[in-house]
Amino acid sequence: MKETIILGIETSCDETSAAIVKNGRYLLSNVIASQTEIHQKYGGVVPEIASRKHMEFIMIICQEALDKARLTLHDIDGIAVVPGPGLKGSLLVGLSFAKAVAFALEKPLIGVNHIEGHVYANFLDKELPETPFLSLVVSGGHTSLLLIREIGKLEVIGQTRDDAAGEIFDKIAKYLGFNYPGGPIIEELAKKGRNDAIYFPRPLLNSDDFDFSFSGLKTAVIYFMMEEKAKDNPVNVSNVCASFQKAIIDILVYKTFKATRMFKVKTVVIGGGVAANESLRKEFLKEAQKKKITIYYPPKKLCTDNAAMIACAGFYKLERGIIDSYNLEVFTK
Repeated sequence: MKETIILGIETSCDETSAAIVKNGRYLLSNVIASQTEIHQKYGGVVPEIASRKHMEFIMIICQEALDKARLTLHDIDGIAVVPGPGLKGSLLVGLSFAKAVAFALEKPLIGVNHIEGHVYANFLDKELPETPFLSLVVSGGHTSLLLIREIGKLEVIGQTRDDAAGEIFDKIAKYLGFNYPGGPIIEELAKKGRNDAIYFPRPLLNSDDFDFSFSGLKTAVIYFMMEEKAKDNPVNVSNVCASFQKAIIDILVYKTFKATRMFKVKTVVIGGGVAANESLRKEFLKEAQKKKITIYYPPKKLCTDNAAMIACAGFYKLERGIIDSYNLEVFTK
C-alpha cells in the first residue's frame, strides 16, 4: 500500500495545532499550542487575541510537527485544514497558511469541517467502523447528532437549538465563580456530590426530533442558586454540579440511543471536548451494553480541538478524490 502523508492544520478557536497522519490511521505527530492561560483572565476566548496568537504560533507548530514525524514539507501528500465552523479570524489564519503551503508545494488542499473532524478522532490507530453509524459531537461550540451512511457523507439529524453542552458547563462554572474552562472543574466537584440531590429539567427530552436545548437548564440552575441564596440556605455546590451534569448526560444519552433505534444502527461514535467527561463515558457505555451497541471514544487528548483528527479526515477525502480550490473560504456556522 502506498503511503499517503497528510499535514493537518486546526485553528478554529484558541488552539493552534498541526499534525502528521499516515494512511489515515497512523499518528506520526500532533502538536498543540494552547491559549487557555491567556484567555482565563477574560473568562472565555477573546477572538481578536486568539487570531493574533495563531499568527504567532502557526509556523512554529507546523515545523515542530514535521520535526517530530522526522519529515519535511516535501514528504507531504496533502494539506488538510479547517475552513469552519469557528471564529472567523482564527480560521483565516489557518486557511491562509494552508493555502500558501499547498500552492508552494503544488499539493492538494483539503477542507475539513471542524465537526466532521471530531468524528474521525476515533479512527486513528483503529479500523473504521462499518457504516451506517451514529456520531454524537459534543463540545464547547457544538452539540450535533450525525448519521454517517458511508464514510465522508454526514447527515445532521439533530443539533442544539441554542447553547452547546460544553458551553453550558462553562457558563455555569463562570456563574459559580470558577475559572475558564469550567467543564473539568464541574466534573471534579460532581465526583464529590450526589447526582440525585436536585432535580433539574431535561429540555426537549421527549420531543419528536433529535434536537437539543440547554439554555433552559442553565437558567434553572441559576434560578435555583438565586432562590437558595434569597432564603439564606446553605448550598452544597458539589451536589449542584453533580445534579446539573447528570441532567446534561441524561439528555445526550436518551436522544442518542433513541436515534439508534430509529435508524437501526449498532455503532455510536462520540467526539468533542465533553467526550472526555468520565461520567458521560460511563453512562454511554452502560446504556450501550444494555442495548448491544458498540461505542467508540477517542483518547482524551484527541477530544479537544486538534489537527490529528483533521489530517485523518483529510486522508479519507483525498482517497475519494475530494479536494478544494484556492477559492475555499471560511465559514463561522
